[in-house]
Amino acid sequence: MTKTTTFTSESVCAGHPDKICDSISDAILDEVLLQDPFGRVAVETLVTYRRVIIAGEVTSSAKVNFEQIARKQISKLGYNNDKFNFSDKSPVLVFVHHQSAEIARGILNSGAGDQGMMFGFACRETESLMPMPIMIAHSLAGKIDRVREEKILHYLRPDGKTQVTVEYKNGKPVGVSKVILAVPHDEKYDHKSVAEDLFSNVVAPVIADFGFKIKKIDLVVNGAGVWHKGGPASDTGLTGRKIVVDTYGGYSKVGGGCFSGKDPTKVDRSGAYAARFIAKNIVSHKLADRAEVRLAYFIGAKKPIMQEVETFRTAKVSDKILGSFIDKILDTSVSGIINGLDLRRPIYLPTSAYGHFGRSEFPWEKIKAL
Repeated sequence: MTKTTTFTSESVCAGHPDKICDSISDAILDEVLLQDPFGRVAVETLVTYRRVIIAGEVTSSAKVNFEQIARKQISKLGYNNDKFNFSDKSPVLVFVHHQSAEIARGILNSGAGDQGMMFGFACRETESLMPMPIMIAHSLAGKIDRVREEKILHYLRPDGKTQVTVEYKNGKPVGVSKVILAVPHDEKYDHKSVAEDLFSNVVAPVIADFGFKIKKIDLVVNGAGVWHKGGPASDTGLTGRKIVVDTYGGYSKVGGGCFSGKDPTKVDRSGAYAARFIAKNIVSHKLADRAEVRLAYFIGAKKPIMQEVETFRTAKVSDKILGSFIDKILDTSVSGIINGLDLRRPIYLPTSAYGHFGRSEFPWEKIKAL
């Protein structure tokens, strides 16, 4: 008997208020690591009506112009016009201090900079070994940004969200049943023409790239009818508020902490990257068709207090062989992860949009030869 189910995931464009914050926080992190690979960073950003607030902890020899970095990212993301009531000219307030000495004590001994649990996932639904719904959602968000930046649809404004419902039969993706887009645009353009343009230039080609088709009737654009005023003036943004978008679109478990603005001693970030690296390698090396890796640490812990793998009855080898494989590809101590994945580098700004996983440029996405 055929079992039909659906699963929905969402993504957001790079100019979404929360993603503006992630980009500023990660740009600051990259600048610190560029000057000081052992710098410790935990920076949060808030954006709202004509205002940017940067707060957190930076312990480093690096000299960082926080305001300049924020303005550069805001302009790059398309907010360079005061009519949005938020731009690269908006006031920037900076409240950054040194890391707590009590937390630093644990990190100095190669321990974790925070407690928490992290999850990594991989499956065979896409070439990147990621779930299909989140990868389509990310691709749609990226395409919206490109057609705006390249002025193919010049009237779009820098904000937006995507949502995709994928149909499954017996656990395998077979089609896309619904696409939802929310995109602000110039007042001169009516809803119908915007929807037509987005279908032709964004939705149809992206869905085709994944081997599917979609009808115009299955696309919803700006469900309230129109959307002209986007960005932080309409919706306050915060660093780290899109952890489901950043991971697996709800398809797998989500850890307790966000990623952006944190250096790799923060296992919220590095532990999640390690878990994805292990899960992807398990599936890539055909030891299982699906894998979820689970890690947990406490402040000062050098090694995880939990390290488990769930293969959902798809394992091709014994638990003993699986455990031996994990030990070969990555040491999951804090220092083992940082050194094994070479994380003390300014590589984090690109992660601030379109997800942290499923993109080959990142070290945690590499397949390790054995």
